[in-house]
Amino acid sequence: MTEIKGDDFLARPQRYRRVCDEPEYDSFIPEGISCGELVMLTLDEYETIRIVDYEGKKHEQCASIMDISRTTVSEIYESARSKIADCLVNGKRLYISGGHYRICDGTAECCIKECRKRNKDFKRVILNSVLEKKGAGIMRVAVTYEGGNIFQHFGHTEQFKFYDIEDKEIVNEQIVDTMGSGHGALAGFLLENSVDALICGGIGGGARKALSDAGIKLYGGVSGSVDDAIKVFIDGKLEYNPDIVCIHHEYEYSSSCGEKSCGEDKHGCHGN
Repeated sequence: MTEIKGDDFLARPQRYRRVCDEPEYDSFIPEGISCGELVMLTLDEYETIRIVDYEGKKHEQCASIMDISRTTVSEIYESARSKIADCLVNGKRLYISGGHYRICDGTAECCIKECRKRNKDFKRVILNSVLEKKGAGIMRVAVTYEGGNIFQHFGHTEQFKFYDIEDKEIVNEQIVDTMGSGHGALAGFLLENSVDALICGGIGGGARKALSDAGIKLYGGVSGSVDDAIKVFIDGKLEYNPDIVCIHHEYEYSSSCGEKSCGEDKHGCHGN
């Protein structure tokens, strides 16, 4: 276990690629004997493949849709194609998660009536408007939440409890529903609500990377009362596991890891 020492902030990326929505399918496993290795395709890489290869648009059009330069599109696209080729040729598992991205709210100039984003219930727009913007000097900490305790699987948490901390004092706290969002959406939700740190139990490798890319400090492997954990966190004495990983999610993508018992050794969510 590791003890935090002082306020540990990471620099945030300054620009994010606009993604229409999360993919309906976020993992692909080769039939037959897999080589055992996995490849992580980021959501912005997935989006370039979707726009250029699936929708047949040019790189210039893709750049406009994703709100980035054509050069950046080409770089992302080539990286994505290389990863997909690696999976096809070498029988590696493909997971889609993480990356420098933001979910489109359906109001961009490139959006049209047929945009699939407009045909949904705008869950993330609702989520992103729940919390007020934090003021200067405020540290915002999110904790996976269930019935007052820390929920033990990040990707299946139905609620977060947010704490705004200033000068080692809690100035605001609020419980927010995630409304069934998946791993990638949860990381994006925390980012767009200016979260600086996350306290949770088990968490998959893809989500860990997404949080790291977003500059959100992770304190995993924590259990017990959320209010007790935040008090210890403020005192700089929170014990956590920097290597926590949910084995079922990382290697099997098993739905059993969403059970409340996930986090116990018999269910495979533990530190390395």
